[in-house]
Amino acid sequence: MEIRGKAGVITGGGSGIGRATAERLAREGAAVVVADLDQAGGNETVKRIEDAGGKAVFVHADVVKIEDARRMLNTAITKFGRLDILHNNAGIGVGAPGFPDAPPERWHLVVEIDLQAVILGTGLAAPLMQKNGGGVIINTASMAGLYPHRQDAVYGAAKGGVVNFTHSLASWEAERKIRVNCICPGIVDTPLVRKGLEQAEKFGIKSWLPSKMIQPEEIADAIVTLVRDDSLFGCSLEVRPTGRHIVDPRPAPGSRR
Repeated sequence: MEIRGKAGVITGGGSGIGRATAERLAREGAAVVVADLDQAGGNETVKRIEDAGGKAVFVHADVVKIEDARRMLNTAITKFGRLDILHNNAGIGVGAPGFPDAPPERWHLVVEIDLQAVILGTGLAAPLMQKNGGGVIINTASMAGLYPHRQDAVYGAAKGGVVNFTHSLASWEAERKIRVNCICPGIVDTPLVRKGLEQAEKFGIKSWLPSKMIQPEEIADAIVTLVRDDSLFGCSLEVRPTGRHIVDPRPAPGSRR
């Protein structure tokens, strides 16, 4: 997909990966809807984009609420006339003291934001994109969705659901002209990760940070690849400090799988 002239919605756009992706897509010529519960952070992302000559608008939205999700997606159409790109990026972890010691309400919230909101956003965006001839949906999963994640099993389960959900929508490329992919980063240097580390230290949990963390801008670069490359759909793009690897579960031509 050619990004210039398109319009996209990025959830969790007030910081970290979401902010980096919003800024990168805007630099590539897309108009961007920045959706987040963090109004100050979201407005800051919009200001940074506009100061650089781009187009953006902030929407205060709770991604687990149907009406908020509808509003953020419809904003792309009312403000920019179209919806071509959705980055389902908002996410949280259980945090210290972890599962099962954290309150059950926290476990549920992780699944709601990290998995159910991805399903909700994807389902609501699809008919809007189809009206314009198709689009691209990128879901933020994680390496924790591909491999065991002992630090946060609930987070890993939710992200594993995102990976499987994404792979299961490979047929949308042919059926709806919508390509759905997910990004699976290692540990990214974001405010959310830093806050989680500080919280863990208060509970006496040893730091699990690697010696080198991935920068949000590296993830934004990978997301641009997934948006631009029309051959990629139903795939996961694994991002490590050492490089990238495409996980493509689609069967080979002629396979009965």
